[in-house]
Amino acid sequence: MVEFAIALIGKLDGINRHSFNSFRLRVGINHGPVIAGVIGARKPQYDIWGNTVNVASRMESTGELGKIQVTEETSAMLQKLGYSCECRGLINVKGKGELMTFFVCTDMCKQQGVGLS
Repeated sequence: MVEFAIALIGKLDGINRHSFNSFRLRVGINHGPVIAGVIGARKPQYDIWGNTVNVASRMESTGELGKIQVTEETSAMLQKLGYSCECRGLINVKGKGELMTFFVCTDMCKQQGVGLS
């Protein structure tokens, strides 16, 4: 998911350069168990639910444009996989209280000179 998010941010940057737009994307990622299923009789749709999904949504909504925000636990897992993450600090997350959050360091952030502090 992190590689996909990085690719999306990079692709959007390319689109912006060629179309003179300034679209920006913010991404929130979390990991953990989910409940998945198909709902609807007339128009079936696949969906996922659970705390993991809710926290990922909060990571997106409280994030910053052009960045990938993750929870402390997800940051620790990503660092074990070789990614660099920089601490954003405590963020008040609806329904969760204050959570320590991190931004995933990407080449795009470095190229744009975006500070991660």
